[in-house]
Formats: sequence, C-alpha cells, structure tokens
Amino acid sequence: MARFRIFAALAALALGVVVGPASAAQAATTPAVATGYAHTCTIPADGTLWCWGGNYTGALGDGTTNHRTTPGRVGTATDWASIDAGFLHNCAVRSGGTLWCWGNNFRGQLGDGSTTTRSAPVQAGTATTWATVSAGDSHTCGVRTDGTLWCWGFNRSGQLGTGPASYTENSPVRVGTASNWATVAAGFAHTCATRTDGTLWCWGDSTRGQLGLGILNYRATPEQVGTLTTWKTVTSGYAFSCATRTDGTLWCWGENGYGQLGMAGNYQTTPARVGDASTWNRVTGNDNSACGSRTDGSLWCWGNNMEAQLADGTTTNRYAPTRVGTATDWTGDFAIGYHGCGLRTGGALWCWGNNANGQLGDGTTTRRPAPQTVTLPN
Repeated sequence: MARFRIFAALAALALGVVVGPASAAQAATTPAVATGYAHTCTIPADGTLWCWGGNYTGALGDGTTNHRTTPGRVGTATDWASIDAGFLHNCAVRSGGTLWCWGNNFRGQLGDGSTTTRSAPVQAGTATTWATVSAGDSHTCGVRTDGTLWCWGFNRSGQLGTGPASYTENSPVRVGTASNWATVAAGFAHTCATRTDGTLWCWGDSTRGQLGLGILNYRATPEQVGTLTTWKTVTSGYAFSCATRTDGTLWCWGENGYGQLGMAGNYQTTPARVGDASTWNRVTGNDNSACGSRTDGSLWCWGNNMEAQLADGTTTNRYAPTRVGTATDWTGDFAIGYHGCGLRTGGALWCWGNNANGQLGDGTTTRRPAPQTVTLPN
C-alpha cells in the first residue's frame, strides 16, 4: 500500500531545489507494480497501465466488473508514472502530475468528490502537482511536489490526520501546514509518513501499537515517532508498520500475531529492530505480511503465509525474514498482500501466492508458492 519512488526528488525540497511535475515524468520510465486484495496492476517502462484479477468493484479499471486471469490494458494513455492499490481500489499518478483513482468508493477513497464506485479511472480534483500516492483499505493519501500532504476517504480512526471533525472526506484535504513531507503509507486504519528532514510521523488507530508512539489508543493528527532524523522509507499494513533507516537497518512495530514484525513475541508499541542486517533499502507491507529488499538485490518476506504469499514454497507463517529464492536482481518495485508481485532487473514481473481470482496473471486460478513470470500482451 506504499510507494517510495520519488523520495529523493522530494528530499531536494529541503535543499531549496524547485521540484515540479517533471519529477513525476521521470518516474514514468520506472516500472511499477501494485497488489490489492484480489487484483494486480502494473506500469511497464512504456508508461501503459495493465490490471488483472478480481474486479468486484471495478478495480481493474477496464469499465467492467468482469474478472480477468490475464493482464488487460487500462485505457490508451502512455504517461502513467506510479500506482498503488488499496483493498478494492487503486490510485495512480500520471507524468503531468494529475491523480486518477478507480474501484470501490463507498468511503470517498477515490477523492473525486463523490462516493460513487468507478470502473474506470477518474481524476481526483484538478491539481497537476501530485508526486506520489498511497492507497489504504478505505482511505488514500498523497504527497504533492510542493511537499504538502493530503488525505481523503474514511476517517473513523483518525487515519486522515486532519483531526476528528469529519467521519469521511470524499476530496483531498490537506494534513496540517508542513510542506516537507517526503513519503506516505496508508494502512488499514492508520497512516505513517516521513519528512525530508528524516523524521517519521504516524496517526490513526494504534490499538495494537501500530503508530510506534508507545500507546494503545488513537491519534487524529500526525505525531512524531521518537526523535531520530534517519528514517528513509515506511510502510503500513493492517495493524503494523515497518520502516528502514539510512543506516540500512529495518524496524517494525504493532501487531505480531503472524510474525509480521519479522521477530518472535507479542505486539510492539515502539519501533523494534528486525535482525542485525544493515543492508535493507526498502520495505513494503499489507494485511499481515511484509517483504523487504537488500542492497545485494535479494528479496525477503515474513508474516502471514496462509496463501503462500511469502514465496518460500510453503504455507508456514514466518517470524523472521525469509529469502525468496536465490535471485539477486530484485531491484525494482514489489508489493505484498495475500499475493505478492515484484519486478526484477530489466522490468521482468513475477507474481506468487493466492490466485483464486486470477490475480497472478498466468491464465489460471492455481495458487503458486514460488514466483512465476507474468507476460504482458504485445
């Protein structure tokens, strides 16, 4: 549910560098992948957009509610830059800086000013300065190129960060007055984000400690997690969070019933270090599973494995990061939920795990316990 592709571009704001929509255009050449509850979407290097799998609420964006077991193209545009998938909806940024969403909209999570479910992409507002977007279960957040943060959708637990005044917001609402936000990660009912100064902030539901604030309560506006200024990337799952620091260490906190914190034991209300490796460069989590990549190009997953989503050939839950095969070219985007997908060097896409709705894109509904390649039509 989180994407961190333009952290470096936004970090330039802290140095006084003007960053405009061109940063999104640059991202258009970087392949991306996103996994929802039962569907997958990807953007290859040519800037086209493809989705497949379950289409219950129009999450495939093809104007229908028909499921697909193989990739289908979404529209004709060739300027898609980045994408993230929520439970049953998606949002994506195009190279001109516009934001588009589709799928379930019961809580206003598409940001188009309505609660109408959409089976094809619709533009969220008229702004042309969107840099990145993160889709949670029923809410969405995005960062603009001016460093401002905006959220919309369900707000029952304060996950929008805009205070307790509204139950839902069906259009983007600015979060506070800060203009140095770098990345954002929307989870089930909480959100975490980093700023360009390396600080980490979380808000929303923390009844399992997922905000990292040492509390088992709620926060309706962003609060800083500790005092460190070395946070790099962050992800938010169902009731847990994980993040990497600039020193290459990995930290997780929140619920741990499936091992989603990458360690044994109960829930953690403050960040706890995962293992002793110092080569982690990115982490992403969804539902009760997580995956992380290291600087040597290896991919590791942990947590809930009931649908073989950890790609280790089993359905055994893992309480420590478990390596996915022996490949060392996992250098692209990756995503995890009840199924996982990742991009390897050259843009090759691989998927694994639950396939009941064809979300692995291999033309079947057969569960796969190890990565399988996905071929896009010519």
